[in-house]
Amino acid sequence: MHHNTEQQPIASLWDEAHAATLSEPELLLYRSNLLGSDLRITNFGGGNTSAKIEMDDTLTGLPVEVLWVKGSGGDLGSIKLDGFSTLYMDKLHALKQRYRGLALEDEDEMVAYLPHCTFNLNPRAASIDTPLHAYIARKHVDHMHPDSVIAIAACKNSESLTATIFGGELGWLPWQRPGYDLGLKLEALSKAQPGLKGIILEGHGLFTWGDCAKSCYETTLAIIKRAGDWLGQNSKQPAFGGARIAELPATERSALAARLMPLLRGKISQDEYKLGHFDDSAAVLEFVCSEDLDALAALGTSCPDHFLRTKIRPFVIDFDPTAPDFDGMVAGLDVALEQYRADYVAYHTRCKRDNSPAVRDANPIIYLIPGVGMLSFAKDKATARIAGEFYVNAINVMRGANGVDTYVGLPEQEAFDIEYWLLEEAKLQRMPKPKSLAGRIALVTGGAGGIGQAVARQLIQEGACVMLTDIDSEALEQACQSLVKVAGKDSVKAFRANITNEQDVEAILNETALCFGGVDLLVSNAGIASSAPLEETTLAIWQRNQDILVTGYFLVGRSAFRVMKQQKLGGSMVFVASKNGLVASAGAAAYCTAKAAEIHLARCIALEGAPHGIRVNVVNPDAVIRGSRIWDGKWKEERAASNKIESDDVEEFYRKRSMLKLSVLPEDIAEAVYFLSSSKAGKSTGNILNVDAGNAAAFTR
Repeated sequence: MHHNTEQQPIASLWDEAHAATLSEPELLLYRSNLLGSDLRITNFGGGNTSAKIEMDDTLTGLPVEVLWVKGSGGDLGSIKLDGFSTLYMDKLHALKQRYRGLALEDEDEMVAYLPHCTFNLNPRAASIDTPLHAYIARKHVDHMHPDSVIAIAACKNSESLTATIFGGELGWLPWQRPGYDLGLKLEALSKAQPGLKGIILEGHGLFTWGDCAKSCYETTLAIIKRAGDWLGQNSKQPAFGGARIAELPATERSALAARLMPLLRGKISQDEYKLGHFDDSAAVLEFVCSEDLDALAALGTSCPDHFLRTKIRPFVIDFDPTAPDFDGMVAGLDVALEQYRADYVAYHTRCKRDNSPAVRDANPIIYLIPGVGMLSFAKDKATARIAGEFYVNAINVMRGANGVDTYVGLPEQEAFDIEYWLLEEAKLQRMPKPKSLAGRIALVTGGAGGIGQAVARQLIQEGACVMLTDIDSEALEQACQSLVKVAGKDSVKAFRANITNEQDVEAILNETALCFGGVDLLVSNAGIASSAPLEETTLAIWQRNQDILVTGYFLVGRSAFRVMKQQKLGGSMVFVASKNGLVASAGAAAYCTAKAAEIHLARCIALEGAPHGIRVNVVNPDAVIRGSRIWDGKWKEERAASNKIESDDVEEFYRKRSMLKLSVLPEDIAEAVYFLSSSKAGKSTGNILNVDAGNAAAFTR
């Protein structure tokens, strides 16, 4: 689990008693998890660790030296033992005879030899950084990307600063793309200067080492701390040339972001749906309000890890918080985005080699808004959030470097050679095909109920992000927690609201936009059920049914419709109505009438939505008893009394009443909702799908 503790100095978390119980591979894992738990030490998915461990060869039984190194992909904070590659050291040394060392392609060729060095048939693929660890002549090696050290590495006078700060304890190597040749250079320097504790790679990061896991870990921390302390004592203030403008108040910042994100998302999602993330943390605000914003943003990022996630440079939105003009800002977006895309294509054209992959999506990933904060957009929520975190790393690096020297971005050709590296391209090609709802944002009302949770689970499993809303805050929190276990915290959020309240409904849509970027799928599912003979149906009962099942559906539908229209990406609404909307039931006039109105409302919205590609359909459940909160209250007793049966017999009664003699479950409704939400029903609008195990009276006509 990552945690960032800016206020606390970086300190050793090594537990001697715990470490004493661990084997050498477990000590490597322990060290890796400790290092990865603090984003100041290395960013998410960044950096790697290794240990050279004596083990018995599976075949001969004789002791051999084995390199354990973080495998391709994975994250140090959450890695397990199976996340490490294991390779024979003698075979890795034998690879040197194969290296031709004439061109970039010769380096890439070496990666194909790494599987031949695998120890014990380990299926974890070795990363391109393997030679960087293998050839350093030390037992334990850490490679980290701490902001404080990258700030020094990204300075114009990086080499002399390294000597000044570390007094000969750290070596220095000029910028070079990670690969086989860099591994040989690290080996040569570590052997030539045996007293070194590590090496700084210009524009990239830090290598440190030790004779045991603990000393390696503590050396890494000490170097990072020393870099941070030195920058703190020597940095010129104020940062980034000082403030040019004041930030807007927090409520205005989030309101502007929530308004802008669906519009922006629509403009950049024409070829692939994108999801958004908003960050207005102190570091971001200091940067976007500064004198040097435009100049520094244009320089792009330095560390390869940073710009692989963020593109070579961000997009600065033309906005003046001293005279906020939202419409003017939006009006200028199309031309500015077209210019950014043209610049990106030109960069690809300038730098491409004969065998370079074709240009990729040319839209920006990072969007900086003066006085407001930063937006990041990517194909899924976690990637968007992490891209934002990486740009915060880049901001910290620029602050540190410019505070003591001059910040230098990565040379354009070097940046291109990493971004369009054939090995990176091969990794992208191996990615699994996106799920059917990848990049979609769903809003599910009545999200704490059985049907609501089942629908949310189904949509999440198909790749969507889901905002759950419900009036019952305790049940909503429980539902959200159970879905987080299925999908992770990035894919599901919850917001307590009353859908009969106009302001609450606006707040739901704003929160959905702020969390994810907009909305594509609305599942209106909030519901109640009431039963009473006509003469005993009070105005309050009647009004409550109308408020929730008609007015609530109207308010949520209207708000979601507005957002979908702004995005210009089409959309889908599914109203969860009821068999009772088609078939009158004695003793339920208020409920049946409201459900009938709900169905007709859906058809009205379908008419207005069609020109915008917004489809609206209805699912009619019947007698979904198991897992449904509606049946927990008086409704079950009322329906039992109405049918002259015991409460415990209600489910069996409805099962037998159905034509197919089957019980209808929340998962059955979820399946129907998913179908209507997805492109599988892309040519259906204004339709009703009964999920009732067969009820002749409810046949549509």
